[in-house]
Amino acid sequence: MKNMIRLVVVALIGMFSFFFGGFQGGEEVNVDREKMIQNALIGVLDQAHFDPKDFNDELSTQVFEEFLLSVDGRKRFFTQEDIAALRVHEYDLDDQLKMGDLTFFEEANTMLEARIAQAETLYKEVLEQPFDFTLDESYEFDPEKKEYPADDADMKDRWRKSLKYDVMTKLEKKLDAQEKDEDAEQKSYAELEEEAREQVRENYDDWYKSFKKVRRSDRFEAYLNSFAHLFDPHTDYFNPKEKQDFDINMGGKLEGIGARLRSEDDLTIVASIVPGGPAWKGKELEVEDAILKVTQEEEEPVDVIGMRLDDVVSKIRGDKGTIVGLTIQKPDGTIQDITIERDVVEIEETYARSVKMDLDGVIDNIGYIHLPKFYSSFEGPDGTSCAADVAKEIEKLKAENVNGIILDLRNNGGGSLRDVVNMSGLFIDEGPIVQVKPRDRKAYVYKDEDESVLYDGPLIVMVNSFSASASEILAAALQDYNRAVIVGAQTFGKGTVQRFIDLDRAVRGHTELKPLGELKVTMQKFYRIDGGSTQQRGVTPDISFPDRYSQIEVGEREYPNSMEWSEIAGLEYDQDIYQVENKSLLMANSQNRIAKNEDFKLIQEQAALLKKNRDISAYSLNIEEYKAYLAQKEEENDKFDGLFDEDVENLVISNLTVDEEKINFDESTKARRDDWVDGLQKDIYIQETLAIMNDMINGPAYTNHEDEDKE
Repeated sequence: MKNMIRLVVVALIGMFSFFFGGFQGGEEVNVDREKMIQNALIGVLDQAHFDPKDFNDELSTQVFEEFLLSVDGRKRFFTQEDIAALRVHEYDLDDQLKMGDLTFFEEANTMLEARIAQAETLYKEVLEQPFDFTLDESYEFDPEKKEYPADDADMKDRWRKSLKYDVMTKLEKKLDAQEKDEDAEQKSYAELEEEAREQVRENYDDWYKSFKKVRRSDRFEAYLNSFAHLFDPHTDYFNPKEKQDFDINMGGKLEGIGARLRSEDDLTIVASIVPGGPAWKGKELEVEDAILKVTQEEEEPVDVIGMRLDDVVSKIRGDKGTIVGLTIQKPDGTIQDITIERDVVEIEETYARSVKMDLDGVIDNIGYIHLPKFYSSFEGPDGTSCAADVAKEIEKLKAENVNGIILDLRNNGGGSLRDVVNMSGLFIDEGPIVQVKPRDRKAYVYKDEDESVLYDGPLIVMVNSFSASASEILAAALQDYNRAVIVGAQTFGKGTVQRFIDLDRAVRGHTELKPLGELKVTMQKFYRIDGGSTQQRGVTPDISFPDRYSQIEVGEREYPNSMEWSEIAGLEYDQDIYQVENKSLLMANSQNRIAKNEDFKLIQEQAALLKKNRDISAYSLNIEEYKAYLAQKEEENDKFDGLFDEDVENLVISNLTVDEEKINFDESTKARRDDWVDGLQKDIYIQETLAIMNDMINGPAYTNHEDEDKE
């Protein structure tokens, strides 16, 4: 993407690329490949999606609006004049998509490139002059509450207000800091305002450097997804690189050097080293080193200064056993060449982990398993399986003779369907776990076929608003079987199943244009064994905890184009391994404790405040009014300071004996483990869950006469 270019020149380049291919912003453009991807995507969606759409004018209008928002979500580049010029295609996009025609995309991308170049000049111009913060002005942040700028003058004014807000926030902090520090050099208001403007300009300069690395292909993929997302929010196009990243995220391991990287100006900087990985073992690569060049075996070094971070990562990543050379610059300026042999790198934080917990005076020796995601890697004998890992953690806890187990699925967004079925089977003898219904066919029943039961004792599953998909399958199954008590907040409500379809297989021949990428497409919906869906509604916990998001709408139901809730016939199911008794009393006891707990009271107040503040989207650009707003906000939030900062009284957390050697292998591993345990130590939700576990094991006491009469 070029810094400055006139609209007519961009249009000519766009036209040339459209017909013949070429380069845009240093990127090779292959229009034939783009058309093939588009055609393959449309064909797969029509044939495979659970709820296919009609290609008509209504869909065309939705694609039109969706794409423009996807590339200009804050409405600060396109004007209403631009939108009007593009609107000639509003009802043609269904035909263009079917014909492999990229006219609308080409014109919109060309126009956007020109507007981005214009805005770069504009923000620098605006920041040259001081702002008057005494005027009665405001800036609206919510793009849904404002139209596109009417014309160039309106766009400039919108940028002026946005930049003015950024400068005002920095100026307010500078004024406040100077007022509080009498020993600091006292600067005039004008000097501080100039400093604030310069900081904002530096921030935008850095942002524009990154923004210029956005490729035409990135916007083309946004165009594809503006269409795919109309089918449902979880249907996405993945280019080959994105699919590789998805697999790494799902599997929790990759083949590379074991370093996390970040971009800083035009440099790629080492942000952290993964303990146990190749870079960690080599000891030559260190945090804050800058990577200048990357060399593959028997190839010339490639200069990566100014390169996109994802491109640098792809060059460093590689097969186990291969060698990569790095030219690095140390923080002191010295430059050296190093080599690292790539290996499998495990991302430990994504895996299941367990500890023992005691709540002194209440209950002792309870096992706790944290599962951050339903990870799975299907390739090869060394693939990961969260079900197998949870089974290992259960075995370790059983060896410690724990009295009960807590399985924490909070913030677990889901993952492998196979693993959730296998994991559910660890707690029952056999039976159905979930029903999965394809389009226009009867539901398949996924069953636990293994009669063995790994754990037959008291079980609690913790969930929250961000427990989704596979987390909801497990929670729903164990709730329907009455095998566990589900505690926490209403879950996310994702009741759909996606599959990856390789677009190369959807197109015969044309190997010179491949790979085309893959489409993650919603092909099925899953249903509880009682016949109900979790789609949009989620899983309602047996015992609800106060939650800061309880008064606002979150989850699947908030997504545009989210599929509707539905139900099918239920199944027969039962288990006699462990039946939860006295749920109503467990709930009453918990509600009684929560009502008396000051921290939970604060969480409920915080939820109300969050609901109130969520609707505030326009902010005054008068600095005195802004200061008053901040003072009010600080006063409102003062009471929440310290929430989750203090250790839970009488909560004792211990590592399992069998894990001690691994945990203490090195300082970094131990520090990360200690940090995780420290967070658990401050978790009042765990405190209440342990109290519920005590009620389950020792029998709930009657909380009042009304409950006694019911019983």
